[in-house]
Amino acid sequence: MDKTVIEHREQAIIVGMVRPDQDRHQVNEYLDELELLADTAGALVIERVVQSRQKINPAYMLGRGKVQELAQMAKYLDADLVIFDDDLSPAQVKNIESLIKVKLLDRSGLILDIFAKHARTRESRTQVELAQLNYMLPRLTRQWTHLSRQAGGIGTRGPGETQLEVDRRFIRKRIAHLEAELEKIAKQRDNRRKQRRNNFKAALVGYTNAGKSTILNELTKAGVLVEDRLFATLDSTVRALEFSDQEKMLLIDTVGFIRKLPHHLVASFKSTLEEVRDSDLLLHVVDISSYEFAEQMKTVHDVLKELEAGEKPRIYVFNKLDLLNDRSVIEEVKREYPDSVFIAAGRGLFLDRLKDKLSEWVQEQSREITVEIPLHQSRLMAKMHDLAQVLDVRYTEEHAIMNLVANQTNAARIERMLEAQN
Repeated sequence: MDKTVIEHREQAIIVGMVRPDQDRHQVNEYLDELELLADTAGALVIERVVQSRQKINPAYMLGRGKVQELAQMAKYLDADLVIFDDDLSPAQVKNIESLIKVKLLDRSGLILDIFAKHARTRESRTQVELAQLNYMLPRLTRQWTHLSRQAGGIGTRGPGETQLEVDRRFIRKRIAHLEAELEKIAKQRDNRRKQRRNNFKAALVGYTNAGKSTILNELTKAGVLVEDRLFATLDSTVRALEFSDQEKMLLIDTVGFIRKLPHHLVASFKSTLEEVRDSDLLLHVVDISSYEFAEQMKTVHDVLKELEAGEKPRIYVFNKLDLLNDRSVIEEVKREYPDSVFIAAGRGLFLDRLKDKLSEWVQEQSREITVEIPLHQSRLMAKMHDLAQVLDVRYTEEHAIMNLVANQTNAARIERMLEAQN
């Protein structure tokens, strides 16, 4: 007789706080997103708790009385965990857990758990483990015995045993090892970047779940995993987009951004996000069907500024046009972003407009140059292949005459190299 195994979903209560500079509607939107994060991690949100406060309680985040109410609610509803939308200090974690007696997570801990669930490559797994250990180290208290591997569940994926008996010196040693490992991986990534210098590179950036991976798949047949969940893509993916036999560019899919993205997560994923800084163009993908798309765009701008990529050339790609209810939004957005593109990638609609836009951009940024290199300068000729697309080569008795197409930066670099040889 066949048995159907029903996966148990942990029951979660999510908690938010309304500060003087916020309104309850805004906090409810934050909690909507936190509920999506919890769902992505595998939890079912069964209740919300919100408290208005003039300032954060340094001991409990909320008022002690409210935390006691939360403890009674968790017991009555038989909740498995409580998730705070704001990051908790180690002292707050200890104090709140002493009252509620169930597993406790904050926003960073939840995001880290999702990252651990979706990490596939050696680099992303290393980055996740490093971020988790840095997050957990100051929180190693007797209350955190639920983080043992045997306990399982949300917030426990990743580096494994992190109970009190784990020596802090061992964890610091592990962190140092992971940092060294990431340095090696970063060097390997740099070598791969050098091999791609002769191509234009466009990085797909945007809020998580905006449709970046779908666009990459539609334009390049990349076969990247697409899910209607937050952080479905964690590793960056590079694929070629060909416009003609002699014209192409590289599209780079990156991890999605999110509000309140903790600084230590940005630091841990620095090597992955270097792809954004190294790109020639940013394709800022926006889910225009979201009521919060303007705020999501601001979040992406802020993270790009933090990555020192805020000044890069940018094309706005407003996606999910087919899911938009209020069509008047399109005209408003067009007025504010007149050079933008509107598509519905999930249905494959209007992608030719985006492809034409990218082809135009490549042509505008390209320079055709002809160089004459002595035949004995074989290294210099090889360098031309690294820095430009070689259209054709003619040979004389003493020289190779090469017709090249390069971006503005590489064209200037080639000219300086040739001047130095003279």
